[in-house]
Amino acid sequence: MTDAELDQLSVNTIRTLSIDAVERAKSGHPGTPMALAPLVYTIWNRVMRFDPEDPIWPNRDRFVLSNGHASMLLWSVLHLTGTRAVNADYERLGQPSVSLEDIRRFRQIGSKAPGHPEYHWVSGVETTTGPLGQGAATSVGMAVAEKWLADRYNRPGFTIFDYDIYVVCGDGCLMEGVTAEAASLAGHLGLDNLCWVYDNNHITIEGQTSLTFTEDVAARFQGYGWNVLRVGDANDLDRIEQAIGVFRETQARPTLIILDSHIGYGAPHKHDTAAAHGEPLGAEEVRLTKRSYGWPEEAQFLVPDGVREHFAAGIGARSAAARSRWTDLFGSYRTAYQELATEIDQMQRRELPKGWDRDLPVFAADAKGVAGRDASGKVLNVLAQNIPWFLGGSADLGPSNKTTLTYKGAGSFQAAQPSGKNLHFGIREHGMAAIVNGLSLSKLRPFGATFFIFSDYARPAIRLSALMELPTIFIFTHDAMGDGEDGPTHQPVEHLASLRAIPGLVTVRPGDANEVVEAYRYVMQLRHQPAVLVLSRQPLPTLDRRAYASAAGVARGAYVVADAPNRAPEVILIASGSELILAVEAHEKLLAEGIPSRVVSMPSWEIFDHQTQEYRDSVLPPSVKARVAIEQASTFGWERYVGSSGQVIGMTTFGASAPLKELQKKFGFEPDRVVTVAKQLLGKK
Repeated sequence: MTDAELDQLSVNTIRTLSIDAVERAKSGHPGTPMALAPLVYTIWNRVMRFDPEDPIWPNRDRFVLSNGHASMLLWSVLHLTGTRAVNADYERLGQPSVSLEDIRRFRQIGSKAPGHPEYHWVSGVETTTGPLGQGAATSVGMAVAEKWLADRYNRPGFTIFDYDIYVVCGDGCLMEGVTAEAASLAGHLGLDNLCWVYDNNHITIEGQTSLTFTEDVAARFQGYGWNVLRVGDANDLDRIEQAIGVFRETQARPTLIILDSHIGYGAPHKHDTAAAHGEPLGAEEVRLTKRSYGWPEEAQFLVPDGVREHFAAGIGARSAAARSRWTDLFGSYRTAYQELATEIDQMQRRELPKGWDRDLPVFAADAKGVAGRDASGKVLNVLAQNIPWFLGGSADLGPSNKTTLTYKGAGSFQAAQPSGKNLHFGIREHGMAAIVNGLSLSKLRPFGATFFIFSDYARPAIRLSALMELPTIFIFTHDAMGDGEDGPTHQPVEHLASLRAIPGLVTVRPGDANEVVEAYRYVMQLRHQPAVLVLSRQPLPTLDRRAYASAAGVARGAYVVADAPNRAPEVILIASGSELILAVEAHEKLLAEGIPSRVVSMPSWEIFDHQTQEYRDSVLPPSVKARVAIEQASTFGWERYVGSSGQVIGMTTFGASAPLKELQKKFGFEPDRVVTVAKQLLGKK
């Protein structure tokens, strides 16, 4: 059999595995895998440097299937290339990443061939995709990471990082706004290691794209500063490979390849939209389609002799040789640049360098206090100097979020200065969050920041960060009513509750400067969880920790700040963030009236809920039913801590435009109000 015949046989194997898997599952999207099988085959077997024996090799090329509904493309090539599985400890295992049995059980419980690509669940998946546009936007973070890694670690004669990122995306991806945000920034940064292939098939769920999408995509991306190429026939392997070759020679610009395809290629009768979006072809259509491919009509999940061997001779042999050369090179590099090699090792395993938390600030007691954002800025500048691969920035709010790294040599990441550790995302909150995910997937330790109210714009990518179990950090300032005059459009109310509802996301709202430090100390040690830090704009009094408990209690999620001397509490005052001082002041007033109370700082529900029952009961004794929670946010969810006998001082409406003190008075965030509520619960006047 000739190479050309083996090429076609391999392409048709991808197609028929996809058809059979969707047919058996009775759900899925067969059309796009049928149309794009030649593209994915070409990228994987002719171009990509990806060693199936070591799918976490640091200098591998990355492949992102942004139109994740076509996941059978990925499951097919991962199976046919024999990609090995990797466990959570980054140890390569013997079993295949995706077995033929997994494909037979496509979209079923426990199968390593789920409905959309899932990072962490299936080795060889570089990022979770499905929500359209997310994969493409995340790939920009991967491209930024490679530029930064190459600048820091490459040395003359030692090219340790020079990988490329290949992305397949569709009409839906290009319609989504997050893709526009990320593509605009990618063009500005001249990310010439980034190649998007746009599947221009003219079909969406509702019909022809002409219903809604008639823009000139080529002109749009040229306007972004991209190199735009076109391949008119999605079945022409040589033309596809040639276009990718042009990408690899292009400098200072990312590349968009517009690939004209016909969805459901080879299906002679099925309507395009049905083939594309969630409908199996049906038994008769499957037979006709296989006949058009010259395939045995009754065969199911057939991998003909020679196909696996063809992949082994292509991507297998090419990439094994590339990885072997890299491994030898890295061995010599380790001898010549031991400290840099150690950094790479630590980064790959998501470890922190020795002494990463040295010189973290300790804030003295101060009634005037320090704003949460200011304390955060001081911590960020220490961490960035102690952890070489710690970097990040804001969505055009660095001076206000206090996230700018100001130490000598920090610099700004730009096309001409890829060493910079200050990332400037522009006013692109959604794109920023996706890019932060891409940086984390590349094993850097990134943060992104904006005002808390604009976490709404970043939420889809934050959710994916939690789904992927990435140790990303999102810093949100202006956490409540501290920017009073800006009014309700800038005053977050429901945001804490909604972020707390995301599984696996750690949300922390520190109550003073030292709690900010301890919050960072905690979240920096997370390896598989993203964290949100919610910080004040206004100064918060710094508690005297000689009189009150150590802020180290933040690591338990909630802790007892103050108790009545030698008396059991009759009422518990629970608060987070800027309201902690209200609880402390109310506590002192209650003590003066002979009423023993306890102050509990609860910066993080998630952390507290994961403590032992014994610890939780020691902080919130079940016998004490009188409880008051204070938080400048929606009261939703607080009932779990105050119980049916307690009360929450919070927000049940939006805010208003006025100075902070007037707002606090209007909405009842004052010590006297806390005292009144506490006494009411106790039946005392």
